[in-house]
Amino acid sequence: MDLSTEDAPQNLYDRVKSSGKTVDILINNAGFGLYGEFIDIPWERERELIQTDIITLVHLTKLFIKDMLARKYGRVLQVSSIGAYQPSPTYGVYSAAKSFVLYFGEAINYELRKSNVRCTVISPGVTATEFLKVAGQKPSLYQRLTMMQSPAVTRIGIDKMLQGRSSVIPGFLNSVLALSTRLIPYQMSAMFAYRFMTIS
Repeated sequence: MDLSTEDAPQNLYDRVKSSGKTVDILINNAGFGLYGEFIDIPWERERELIQTDIITLVHLTKLFIKDMLARKYGRVLQVSSIGAYQPSPTYGVYSAAKSFVLYFGEAINYELRKSNVRCTVISPGVTATEFLKVAGQKPSLYQRLTMMQSPAVTRIGIDKMLQGRSSVIPGFLNSVLALSTRLIPYQMSAMFAYRFMTIS
């Protein structure tokens, strides 16, 4: 279904419940990015991004996690991005949304620490999917050089989720780049991100 609509999370949850199926693992992978200058991107598309990447994700987590707690077992995998670790010009709304996902997931996982339910956040770098095409961007030099294949990223995310890890960044270079942003000012981090996204 279209997860960018306000009623989608409840409709999806109700459909699953009515089928009689039990959900032990919830993977919030639905989402998309928008590439370009903030002033040039239509508001309606940004609203759909915020609805899908943040509101739907939070609502689905709330709906399904209550059942997991009642059954005393469950795993949730939230899909963020290394863009969550820095301001990203030309992906401003997207990276801010993924920062929300990262901090939300970490916080929820801590709240769940005394239960057998865990929330893991995976923050991939550039991955071979339809992301860039949907976002409206031709791959930059950085993106072409660092792109990981989706099966490898998926396996890392699932393995860490089953282990109950709070978060993971797939790929050594991605980990170094994401964590190094904590050592430099936001303005410099934004400048580097802009160059990575625009130099072809």
